[in-house]
Amino acid sequence: MTILCIETSTSVCSAAICKDGVPVKQCINLEGSNHARLLPLYIEELLSFAREQGLSIEAVALSEGPGSYTGLRIGASTAKGLCYGLNLPLIPVPTLEVLCEATKEQSAISNQQSAILVPMIDARRMEVYTLVNGETKAVVVENEASLYAGTEEVYYFGDGAEKCAKVFTKPNWHYVPGIVPEAQYVGALAEQNTHSKSVDLAYYEPYYLKEFIAAQSHVKGLK
Repeated sequence: MTILCIETSTSVCSAAICKDGVPVKQCINLEGSNHARLLPLYIEELLSFAREQGLSIEAVALSEGPGSYTGLRIGASTAKGLCYGLNLPLIPVPTLEVLCEATKEQSAISNQQSAILVPMIDARRMEVYTLVNGETKAVVVENEASLYAGTEEVYYFGDGAEKCAKVFTKPNWHYVPGIVPEAQYVGALAEQNTHSKSVDLAYYEPYYLKEFIAAQSHVKGLK
């Protein structure tokens, strides 16, 4: 299956085409939050590439969160528009699983079957979005026990991980730097979920985890 994949859950913006779970082409920006401007350009480039290669897009896959409210909204609205316009199914995949997939591909962790993977997405201050016993939660990190109390080798990564390193002192906890969610890793997860995870476009919303609370504007004249 040929899938157009979108990842906008953090400050990284990326889109990719994956065929049978394998990335064919990816466009990515690591330099900041320009999602609204860059994502349409990436998609136009990828769709043009698909036509040149004779590839027919069969679905759109979206990294659905948790993560940045703004980034998730941009990704979801773009994905839904594509699905409506091209009459394609939308396949959402959890962003924390995308991070785990990236870590397995970019490090030797995949060879350690007993290792515990702890993905972390920054949720401000010392709070992170992470997996606790397989459940997605927002956790205020005080020490290792906030996340996992076992003695196995633990690997933590993602844009919320570096700030936690200063409170993790146990020798079995290892920080894996440089791991970000990328669209190329969305494809393999979407391929696995093709038949069970397509959603109703009219009612679909990204997985924010926490409710959005609008702060009062500090711009003069706005209330």
